[in-house]
Amino acid sequence: MEESIWYYTTRFYEGAVFIYCIAIFSLYAILTVLSARNIRKNRRLNSFRKQEILVESPLTPGISVIAPAYNEAATIIDNVRSLLTLNYPRFEVIIVNDGSTDETLEKLVSEFRLTEIDFAYDPRLPSKPVRRFFKSADKAYRKLLVIDKENGKSKADAVNSGINAAAFPYFLNTDVDCILDNDALLFLIRPFLDEEKRVIAAGAPLRIANSCEVDAGMLTRIRPPRALLPRFQEMEYVRSYIMGKMGWSAINAVPNVSGGLGLFDREIAVEAGGYDSRSFAEDMDILVRMGKYMCETKQDYAIRYIPRTLCWTEAPYTLKVFTRQRVRWGRGLMQLFAVHRKVLFNPGYRKMGLVIFPYNFFFELLAPVIETVGILYYIYLIIMGMVNWPFAIILLIFVYTYSVFISSVAVLWDQYTFRYYRSWKEVLGLCSMAFFEPFLYHPVILFSSIKGYLNHLLGRKHQWGNMQRRGFTRQAA
Repeated sequence: MEESIWYYTTRFYEGAVFIYCIAIFSLYAILTVLSARNIRKNRRLNSFRKQEILVESPLTPGISVIAPAYNEAATIIDNVRSLLTLNYPRFEVIIVNDGSTDETLEKLVSEFRLTEIDFAYDPRLPSKPVRRFFKSADKAYRKLLVIDKENGKSKADAVNSGINAAAFPYFLNTDVDCILDNDALLFLIRPFLDEEKRVIAAGAPLRIANSCEVDAGMLTRIRPPRALLPRFQEMEYVRSYIMGKMGWSAINAVPNVSGGLGLFDREIAVEAGGYDSRSFAEDMDILVRMGKYMCETKQDYAIRYIPRTLCWTEAPYTLKVFTRQRVRWGRGLMQLFAVHRKVLFNPGYRKMGLVIFPYNFFFELLAPVIETVGILYYIYLIIMGMVNWPFAIILLIFVYTYSVFISSVAVLWDQYTFRYYRSWKEVLGLCSMAFFEPFLYHPVILFSSIKGYLNHLLGRKHQWGNMQRRGFTRQAA
């Protein structure tokens, strides 16, 4: 009798796991098709001539570029120079020095000849107190505003102070460790101008800049990271943005806009209460808050992604820093569902309640739990000698092959469409990471997610730490 119960329990679990795998892989396939169609459509609409019109038109809306900085002395000058050279007719750059303890502020003051000024600051959104405002007397840097404030222990707090000081109707949320494409603002503003619906946010893919060459804040050579850990992250980013975000954008169900590069409607962000400084996933939280505001006020809206990579960011080099980052992401995801739990399956929140939240719940939040339980369960079955080996081997081969296929297609499709890398040798080298990901990279992601969940449930204090920037490789003279 007992053996019969275990037999049927094992078969039920194996069937449930197989159905779950089929469901998630089917979603990936659908997103891949939607992504391909959306990328082709986007390339047709974004012609060079339309970009020229935006540059020359006096009606092009202004954008405030907000970049918080905490102990970023290693890269701050190159990155601010990069932001100041963006190709856009009306914009300002707001650097928020979030209580840095290194030479970040001193380098800014010296390099850009900044002086303290009086500033009409309207603190509509909550943040730690602002100490001083700086502007440059040099006309070459007239677009630069530097805010010096007390450390808020989160990027959200710093961005809120930047929004409070912003002069334009749209703001770009980015990081000072990021290098933006010179035409980033031109590409990102297009959905806001072209859509019939009110676009409240737009994003674009990020890539890893660790092995790229940079000269005076400008990328001069794009290449995949040489180090193993950043190279895995590069593949993950390409897959996530090209196969994921572009597919969701096609049906107006984008789950989040990256904190490294996102353009937002300032009015809606303020009305939604701005960023929550207590959130560990502020990039997802702000989009949920804005979406909830639009639904509750009965306004139609859209969130869009464009396929062109417009931002390169320095990824963690060490396993310690990387794990700390991913633990925070895992904790932030669980926190998001705890704070906004009434959204899940709520038709009043439209696609956010019926598509985005259910997907994130079943295939993002629960996936690490299901996988961890599955691993432990199979270890138990192996010990007890009760494994259905033919089924287990077929399932493992299926999962492994499909994951390698999806990652490889994403990288190859991205290169075929945009040609970011100079040689196919670099592309194939990046594709090769897909074969090792399940054994080297994915276990770290799984461990970090579970640890983040436990930290949230146990109420443990999170140590934000420092990203320990190394700076970028300069072009050889």
